[in-house]
Amino acid sequence: MKAKRVADSLTEQVHIVMPSHISGTDRLFGGQLLAWIDEISAVTARRHCEHNVTTAAIDNLQFKAGVFINNIVVLIGRITYVGKTSMEVRVDTYVEDHLTGIRKAVNRAYLVMVALDENEKPVEVPRLILEKEADHGEWEAGRRRKQLRSERRKEGY
Repeated sequence: MKAKRVADSLTEQVHIVMPSHISGTDRLFGGQLLAWIDEISAVTARRHCEHNVTTAAIDNLQFKAGVFINNIVVLIGRITYVGKTSMEVRVDTYVEDHLTGIRKAVNRAYLVMVALDENEKPVEVPRLILEKEADHGEWEAGRRRKQLRSERRKEGY
């Protein structure tokens, strides 16, 4: 199995926030953002492993800014860490000003996706080639997050 670079599976998704995406407080419904995050995470992971995937965990879903009707939402997914059958995907969400193109951070989430074979059983994923200093930093942080997830599972978290 050939190792892949972070850039090989980098994925960007863009949405215009419509009235159907809005909650009762006239902001983007958190569940809608979560659906978009899960979707881009799956696409990113599938591009890396070339298999179907399933979501195993979602870490840290904090809203840093409100998102409103007609805003442009940009989500960027990248692989940060791989295990034997799982991949950690970082998804950054931004609101983009449609006039200036300036992006303001809305959310950062880390998801764990598991690669599945044709029988829905976990299958080995390609190794990750770390080319940039930022890739190495994400890898080390991903290793720590994996350890924390393991500890939380033991505690019943």
